[in-house]
Amino acid sequence: MLFLISYIASVVLINYAFSAAPHLDVIWSAWGGLVFVLRDMVQTRFGHGAIVAMLAALVLSYITSDPTIALASATAFGVSELIDWLVFSITRRPLRDRLWISSALSIPVDTFIFFGMIDALTAPVLLTALGSKFIGVTCVWLAMVWRERRNAVAN
Repeated sequence: MLFLISYIASVVLINYAFSAAPHLDVIWSAWGGLVFVLRDMVQTRFGHGAIVAMLAALVLSYITSDPTIALASATAFGVSELIDWLVFSITRRPLRDRLWISSALSIPVDTFIFFGMIDALTAPVLLTALGSKFIGVTCVWLAMVWRERRNAVAN
């Protein structure tokens, strides 16, 4: 439940932050990495129910943030969530691999859509957003590999 609440709150807060202080877009871009990690954790625990969490976060974002930011976020999350859903539904690979594959496909798409729609697609923002998101998902992947190896040794 903690990941679910953290995910919804992070989406709302990051959209509010982009609305309140757009000049700090590089900082907010780094925060985006956390949102993707939280989304993966929600997806892992609640499956496709993550879409309901995303919708709740986006409705709250629309209420609390600039509508342009909320629309860009909704569009980017919607497309990236569709990519994630397809990867999770089609592939039969271990969970850790599905998380990384879905992220490798959805993170660039999400990043280009969101920052393109808010006219903030600059090299520093792009590098920060992509870097933080891929670092985050790689950390989750490594933690899952470590846990699987630890469990295999214990058994």
